[in-house]
Amino acid sequence: MNQERTQEPTQEPTQDQQETRLRAPAVWALVLTGVASFMAALDNLVVTTALPAIRADLGGKLEDLEWTVNAYTVTFAVLLMFGSALGDRFGRRRLFIAGLVLFTGASAAAALASGIDGLIAARAVQGVGAAIMMPLSLTLLTVAVPAARRGMALGVYGAVGGLAVACGPLIGGSLTEHISWQWIFWLNVPVGLALIPLVRLRLAESTAPNSRLDLPGTLLISGGLFGVVYGLVNANAHGWTSAPVLTGLIAGSALIGGFVRHGFRSANPMLPMRLFRDRGFLGINLASLLMYLGMFGSIFLLSQFLQGVAGYSPTQAGLRMLPWTGMALVVAPIAGIVSDRIGGRPVVVAGLALQALGLGWFAAVLSTDLSYGTQLPALILSGIGMSLYFAPANHVLMSTVTPADQGKASGTNSALREVGGALGVAVLASVFSARGGYETPQTFTDGTVPALWIGAAVVALAAGLALLLPRGRKAAAPAPAPGRTLDKVPAAR
Repeated sequence: MNQERTQEPTQEPTQDQQETRLRAPAVWALVLTGVASFMAALDNLVVTTALPAIRADLGGKLEDLEWTVNAYTVTFAVLLMFGSALGDRFGRRRLFIAGLVLFTGASAAAALASGIDGLIAARAVQGVGAAIMMPLSLTLLTVAVPAARRGMALGVYGAVGGLAVACGPLIGGSLTEHISWQWIFWLNVPVGLALIPLVRLRLAESTAPNSRLDLPGTLLISGGLFGVVYGLVNANAHGWTSAPVLTGLIAGSALIGGFVRHGFRSANPMLPMRLFRDRGFLGINLASLLMYLGMFGSIFLLSQFLQGVAGYSPTQAGLRMLPWTGMALVVAPIAGIVSDRIGGRPVVVAGLALQALGLGWFAAVLSTDLSYGTQLPALILSGIGMSLYFAPANHVLMSTVTPADQGKASGTNSALREVGGALGVAVLASVFSARGGYETPQTFTDGTVPALWIGAAVVALAAGLALLLPRGRKAAAPAPAPGRTLDKVPAAR
């Protein structure tokens, strides 16, 4: 009887059956990577509504508050592509877990910080963890999901990131007001501790055996961006002509120049400069950098204005930011549909123009006795503009490169957005400090108004650059899923 069983022919599973078998690993991958990316994206903005409480508790000057935000965004930006390359070479699941461990531990250190310097250091380590987690979460999800269902999964993954941006100021404000600002960091700890063993058990390991690390490129861009941001953040405190500021700006610019040269000459750079020869790729990346510069810098100041000048509690400030940050949940899907019909360029240009108009409206009406009703049109315009920009920008970006370059193109754009956010906080806060300060509601308003005008001008410039994007170019075909050809992908446990 046993012999008869061994002689029975085995039937090959159908495609539908194969996808059914992958359903459980795919769901686990979507849940685990989605939660991890939500935490990393949330920490970009969650701290903004807690800044007045942090300043009251730990002290610190304006530049210290800037570093509380920028320590995260700078390390996140400069190490994002390097973190992805580490995962490709040494194992994506292994490095993803390492990123989770770093992020979770740094969150606990931030919550326990007894001084502003300790908080800034913990935020920098958080950024390192996020730089490893974010790109690998997308790759692990792509590996786990069948090609037929990948679009849906990536759509859900993107919506989770949008939800994190929308909820950041509200979650930060609510926790700060009702418990303490430390809980914006404690919140990450139990989530991270739960994710670590689940990722180990439920996600499959994968590698890209032919991947190489670009250590010289990473060192050049890391040092360069740190020098430039350091100079901008400390310019008003030490003076634009002081030795530390000039050294940071000059040395940082030289290192960034070295990184550009390295990108042209190296055989396998982390950022191939040849991609920027395409007018569309150059235009959409410059537009992204400027969009985030104007938007992040403005949110940094306006979230404090709502509390320090308008007199709202942290929770009330977070709620009142929702017409701006939360608009993406409603408008972004519509923007994607419209861009499929008429092309991405006009939607991107319209979004940037509305964002610039919203910031300019804020700058025109801002005063110490400003009512929320007067602010609301500016918040709505900014929210619609930001939302119109997001989905079409990704579509335009991917249409400018071949499938083989889509991974590096996506990493480049993500890094430039984070760099733009860090520069936005540094530049607009520098303008704020030069023209006003924290002394009284009037001085805060006096400093915020010119900063917002500059933010509006920068985003308007981004809209002008977006007009240079090619017309009617269709998105490139999706790249083969990582792990389906060269990668080694054992079965999920």
